[in-house]
Amino acid sequence: MLAGQLYLANDDMLVAMRARARALFTHYNQTLNTDQATRTEILTALLGKAGQPVDIQPPFYCDYGTHIHLGENVFINYNCTILDCASITIGNNVFMGPNVSLYAATHPVVASERIKGPELAQPITIGDNVWLAGNVIVCAGVTIGANTTIGAGSVVTRDIPANVLAAGNPCRIIRSLAD
Repeated sequence: MLAGQLYLANDDMLVAMRARARALFTHYNQTLNTDQATRTEILTALLGKAGQPVDIQPPFYCDYGTHIHLGENVFINYNCTILDCASITIGNNVFMGPNVSLYAATHPVVASERIKGPELAQPITIGDNVWLAGNVIVCAGVTIGANTTIGAGSVVTRDIPANVLAAGNPCRIIRSLAD
């Protein structure tokens, strides 16, 4: 799975890992904003890496959690879904609006292969200082460069370079962002 090869999602080990993640994010989603100690403890157990500070507004959903690596000063707004069947790396100072989804999971595009059941996954990398506005979807295998802003409602199907404003479905570069 992590190597980008076909895998069976119903493998006993993967099912157990997803069950563990669901138990942890369900507990997280039931915590109050004032209970930061519990939230930090849960995120430490759930995620592969969680820099500080990290602010994830519930509800939050993921497949495994252990394949998610967050940098420092990350803010994730309400209703984020991360399908981390491959590594999801999120840099420092990244802000995500509500309803952002990161989908490392994918399937064979040829129907005769897809219906056999094996799935695929490709890593997603979000650079430092990126803002993903509300309702952005980032697809498997995508890298978004540092200092980039992705406009609301965008579907990011291919790599986006650093220092640009990009938006749309499919997401495309609108203009350069110079400091």
